[in-house]
Amino acid sequence: MASKEKIILGIDPGTTVMGYGVIRQVGKNATLIAFDYVKFNTKDDHYTRLEQIFSSTKEIIETYLPDEMALEAPFFGKNVQSMLKLGRAQGVVMAAGLSRQIPVVEYSPKRVKQSITGDGNASKEKVAGMLKSIYGFKEIPKLLDATDGLAVATCHHYSATSILGAKKSYSGWDAFLKDNPGRKR
Repeated sequence: MASKEKIILGIDPGTTVMGYGVIRQVGKNATLIAFDYVKFNTKDDHYTRLEQIFSSTKEIIETYLPDEMALEAPFFGKNVQSMLKLGRAQGVVMAAGLSRQIPVVEYSPKRVKQSITGDGNASKEKVAGMLKSIYGFKEIPKLLDATDGLAVATCHHYSATSILGAKKSYSGWDAFLKDNPGRKR
């Protein structure tokens, strides 16, 4: 019996830089397809950047046609304004995926780092170095947002192929209601 292939898109949302990584999973094996980042103009207002984040995410989806999408959940910081903006960016990325019926799963930054390095407090550089070792790419990118996105995709792959399995995800509200009949619209 052949193992089912799936494409996983990992995204590290941001309002100035958004990193992404795309991997192909066949059974318990993953291979690198692409990883990169998208920079947004910091001189544009927040709403313009949200539209650019949505458009960029849709373009990435159209290019790689992922079966599943994993996002890094925002961490709790002291700056409430920054958290609000980051949460909006994450919501826009989710909306882009859900509008294409792609299941979306979130992982905390600590869980992503733990799954890649074994250390939930690892530096971005350590995560990037481990990913370089795993996938064999030649150079670590200047902006580590690219490897952050790849780390999220890899974390999802590891979670989906572990005996514990991935967190439950839904492709939309209807799918959630089907699994949770007691909930109302």
